[in-house]
Amino acid sequence: MLGMNMLLTWRDRLLSDSGFQRWSARFPLTRLVARREARALFDICAGFTYSQVLAACLELDLFARVAARPMRLEALALFCEVPEPAMRMLVDAAVSLRLLRLRKDAVRLGALGAALLGNPGIAAMVSHHRLFYADIADPVALLRGQVETRLASFWPYRGGAGQATAYSALMAATQPMIANEILDAYEFSGHQVILDIGGGDGSFLRQVALKAPAARLQLFDLPDVAAVAECRFGQAGLQARATVFNGDFTKDQLPAGADLVTLVRVLHDHDDAKVLNLLRAIRAMLPAGGVLLIAEPFAGTPGAQPVGAAYFGFYLQAMGSGRARRAAEIKSLLNQAGYARVRSIETSQPMLTGLLTAMV
Repeated sequence: MLGMNMLLTWRDRLLSDSGFQRWSARFPLTRLVARREARALFDICAGFTYSQVLAACLELDLFARVAARPMRLEALALFCEVPEPAMRMLVDAAVSLRLLRLRKDAVRLGALGAALLGNPGIAAMVSHHRLFYADIADPVALLRGQVETRLASFWPYRGGAGQATAYSALMAATQPMIANEILDAYEFSGHQVILDIGGGDGSFLRQVALKAPAARLQLFDLPDVAAVAECRFGQAGLQARATVFNGDFTKDQLPAGADLVTLVRVLHDHDDAKVLNLLRAIRAMLPAGGVLLIAEPFAGTPGAQPVGAAYFGFYLQAMGSGRARRAAEIKSLLNQAGYARVRSIETSQPMLTGLLTAMV
């Protein structure tokens, strides 16, 4: 162990030495690695700027404008009421990020811009990030608990009906891409009654209804949000199949009768004690053979480690509760709560969500 520590210390000193950095950038065998690491470091430094390029493109509706037909740059500047030199700078920036393409002075969709058009939830999250970015403008103050964050009042709905409406709108926009991952990975049609706890405006259950046409649907959420869900179920013609319950799962009894309970992006908002209490409460109301389905963006997901550690780490810090957990940590909590046959289910986009099931 001592030898490994000494080796790592030597490596760190070598990599931080400016002379070695210049040498490795010139030496043929290390040149590519040096350039890749330099680019990675610069991307970390410039990440906020990249996100603001995306935000500007969305606010100016550039992707939708050029999706139907390519537009000349000067026409795009005129439509957006942006001076042409500034529009050229923005387009060049978006081209470098693969959001747009520029061919013979005609602006077209780039690969990532086209992908974004197919996922409107991303645009909703970019808009929502204005709150998040304001909260982390001084990251050290946030870590020291010296910032009264906007996210802390947004998610617990302390702002009343207006906040519930804003929360529900965000969940409705972002839920479909998560729901698609879940619905592709898990078979819902074998269940008779499906209860979605923390189900927001019912966006997830409305998609489940199409996959499990014989199942009865139940939703449990805070009163203001539950009222929105009831309205949405009525608009979708599901009032005969869907029952909405309002309450706070940290203190109120959960409705009985479901043989499948779903928790979609719920656990990472809460600390371990609340999560354990919730898992135990669900186990107590599920019948023998009942299933709990958990959908979460797990920390430590291969290829997406920064999503859990960096993005959700700071996001939940600003929100004031919860943490991103590895799948193994949630499995441990499930075992503590007395569940059996806990297993992972693979999804096509694990960066968006992982899945765990547990049986009673």
